[in-house]
Amino acid sequence: MTDAPSVRPSGRWRRPGPWLIASLVLAAAGLPGGLASAHVIHVAPLVGVGRPLSTGANFSVNLTDTPAFEPRSLSMTVSGAVAVSVHLNNTGAIVHTFTLVNASQTGVVLNRSWTPQNLSAYFVAEPPLKNVSVAAHSTAWANFSLVSSPAFRSLEFVSTIPYQFQAGMWGFLNLTPTGPAVLLSENTTNAPGFQPDLLSAGPTVHGAVNLHVLVTNLGDLAHTFTVSSQPNVTFTSLASFQAYPTLVSATVPSSGSPPEVWANFTVPAVGVYEYVCTVTGHFVAGMSGFLYVGVPVPEPPPTPSTVIVGVPILVGAAVLLAVGVALTAATAYTGRFPKGPGARPPHA
Repeated sequence: MTDAPSVRPSGRWRRPGPWLIASLVLAAAGLPGGLASAHVIHVAPLVGVGRPLSTGANFSVNLTDTPAFEPRSLSMTVSGAVAVSVHLNNTGAIVHTFTLVNASQTGVVLNRSWTPQNLSAYFVAEPPLKNVSVAAHSTAWANFSLVSSPAFRSLEFVSTIPYQFQAGMWGFLNLTPTGPAVLLSENTTNAPGFQPDLLSAGPTVHGAVNLHVLVTNLGDLAHTFTVSSQPNVTFTSLASFQAYPTLVSATVPSSGSPPEVWANFTVPAVGVYEYVCTVTGHFVAGMSGFLYVGVPVPEPPPTPSTVIVGVPILVGAAVLLAVGVALTAATAYTGRFPKGPGARPPHA
């Protein structure tokens, strides 16, 4: 009877195991930077810089089964004849309308006690500037033109479906006659946080400026984009923030196509204004940012990924790491590296 061999057979994973673990650790550390440098994954800019918006305005409004418009306050600057586009997103299961009073009805607040018949009779006597019906779970556009006026104007919009107006489905389009307009973009995330958390309307603004901020939800949690009216203050709690009036408070929807909202408001003077999410727990978790109006944004400190290591090096490192992981996995499967050409077989 032949004795069993005294040498233990080598395990398939024993030799390459440490190399596999090391490659995976290096890949986890290096691949995100390489992919970000190659623009394969999204990285938000450090500062969102606005661009001038000379004429026209774009709004996004959700129509819900509450029933309600979200938001119910839209603001814009009118200089000459301007084109207005309102993207209407019906998030509910019933039909709604977006019915805007005609321009002669500026400042008119429709009687909340009117019956559906009273409301219908009003729009027969005063034909609306725009009337769009939006089917359940669908979208539509309300496109119309406005002409500037030397005075501030406010035009009401409602849903004329019976009893929706009476239940609170109304809002206002506010028209400001003077001041520059600036377009900005902001994102919200599940962190929770804002990306970016610094916005700049430009350092050359010297007075009141009208801002149109498109806020897009990159996650699935609802948020708000709420801007304080108090400049040059960093708030330590939500209670201290809410002690002052706000310039705007727009609800950012958690769903939609896409989930976004326009925050349109006027900043009265230069300064740094903090904006936060007022959903319970989000501000405490760090969901806040700063809007710079007529004030230069401080230069961010340089980061190693953009100053010390160049983009080509990061991309090359990512590729090499991926190749290393693949080779190590193959070695783990075979138990050793492939033999080179002309390797001698072991002695019998």
